[in-house]
Amino acid sequence: MMNTESHLPVLEYLARRAADAEGIQVAWIEFKRQRSGSVLRVFIERLDGDVGIVECGRVSQRLSILLDVEDPIESTYTLEVSSPGLDRPLHNVVDFERFAGKLARIQTKSAIDGQSRFLGRLFGVVGDCVVLEDDRGQKHDIPLTGVKSAQLEVELRPIQKSPNKERGRSAQRSVARTGRKSYRTRDSLCLRKGSL
Repeated sequence: MMNTESHLPVLEYLARRAADAEGIQVAWIEFKRQRSGSVLRVFIERLDGDVGIVECGRVSQRLSILLDVEDPIESTYTLEVSSPGLDRPLHNVVDFERFAGKLARIQTKSAIDGQSRFLGRLFGVVGDCVVLEDDRGQKHDIPLTGVKSAQLEVELRPIQKSPNKERGRSAQRSVARTGRKSYRTRDSLCLRKGSL
């Protein structure tokens, strides 16, 4: 029986084939043995935007067929396909460069200037170091080889309330073909309660 590490190259190849057919990239994969059985997790993304449940379903179907044909896993397993999420882990130089300007949390293997946990804005990679600026404006050069884990931080911004005049102008009343009253805003179509 193959060990977990020996599965990864074959599984990653098959996952990339399935995702490429849908115009999607594989961010990374995980294959873990658990008490309840093995789990293959495939994280997919688009460089130009998010992926949704439809894309995850399509990649899952394609990959499931490839796994059935190639049969690289000898035991039973569960296949999970999802997006990396808002607090996406950062795995390599490409990730640190791609997400420059974003808020991130980095934990190092050993202390740098007395600390091993850093939170700040990514400035990309310079030489062999990830550059991160904390909320005090201090820049930290963190050697890539010293990164234990890194991930994006979810940034929550307060909702800006618009004055009543603007709200009234941005919502236009319309009547759908079914006769239900609705209000179209810039971002969504909201059906009025009780208008069925």
